[in-house]
Amino acid sequence: MVRIPAVDLAVALRPWLEVVLDQVPGLELFDAHTHLGNNDPDGMSQTPEQLLAGLELAHARGAFVFPMHEPDGYPPANDAVLAAARQTNGTLIPFCRVNPHDEHALAEAQRCLDAGARGIKLHPRAEGFTLDHAVVRSLIALADERSLPVLIHAGRGIPALGLHAVQLASDFPDARLILAHAGICDLSWIWRAAPDHPNLLFDTAWWMPADLQSLFALVPPGQIVFASDAPYGNTAGSATFQLRSALQVGLSPDQIRSIASEQALRIAAGEPLQPAGPAVGERERAPHVLLERVAEFLLLGAIATMRGVDAGAEMLALARLACDVPDEIDDAPIFAAIRGLLDAYDQMTATAPDDRRRLAFLILAATTARTPEVPVPALASDAA
Repeated sequence: MVRIPAVDLAVALRPWLEVVLDQVPGLELFDAHTHLGNNDPDGMSQTPEQLLAGLELAHARGAFVFPMHEPDGYPPANDAVLAAARQTNGTLIPFCRVNPHDEHALAEAQRCLDAGARGIKLHPRAEGFTLDHAVVRSLIALADERSLPVLIHAGRGIPALGLHAVQLASDFPDARLILAHAGICDLSWIWRAAPDHPNLLFDTAWWMPADLQSLFALVPPGQIVFASDAPYGNTAGSATFQLRSALQVGLSPDQIRSIASEQALRIAAGEPLQPAGPAVGERERAPHVLLERVAEFLLLGAIATMRGVDAGAEMLALARLACDVPDEIDDAPIFAAIRGLLDAYDQMTATAPDDRRRLAFLILAATTARTPEVPVPALASDAA
């Protein structure tokens, strides 16, 4: 029997990150959305050592960090995050997490902020609340008094919250409201309101190329901060595919540096936010219909695989067939690079079928199909 060698994910993705670094000289990373904990009902967990290892792998300056979901309450988890952050000489910037339904939520936030927390995390999906909750308003008022950030889950699994977020940003201009996961629940319209509310920010902790490119094109770049959602993502891998989309829509190196670390570092230091120019808007581009076929098969396959559906393999097989294009077409190196990522995914699936990190290859492959103007690693195309 032929033994299949294991895939080192970091080694495999490093050339892809280096492409981004080559396009943006002086790029540094600061991860605005990471977690610690081991009691989340979804089974995910992360220790301080694991988080720090991921940041070191990405050569990141640091991260905002807060507890994962704690069904039994947040005070012990908040204390654990504060204690972990104290051991890192400023690499980890602690946020406290509170449940507005808890009668002691405001007191817990005040306790943690007095103990060194530098922001607040709210999760409307996990805790089942909306942003018009009276305690939420009190928490935002507290952040406003101290010019602190409040990071709010604004991804899947919740009703729209944008109208209340915009109102809170208007009422409390010294609070920095960060809508997580690209604000996808309201992204269809909230980009239009964003320029009038410079304290309303968005983190990039998401993976679908269309959402990320909409965010980067339509929201002023000074209101966007890079994030991975670790342990659900990881700092190096998220930067690899997210910043490809930033390059694709036409953001400048200065604007991408603002997104990657500079604005988040100002938030961490309690400094005034600095604009990075207006949104670049949508650009006219020639269609890449063959690459669009690949992207759609990859996205369908990735979503099915995330849910453990066997149909994922069928879509991924179609994606591979869709890469079988004539060598002479202009985009042939991109298709070859995508095949290389699918090869790496297959190899990691064979050796570590339960390791969800292998999905990074599919996400990067789909992003590559949607970012044809961004270079691909030479090794990826040469290996095809």
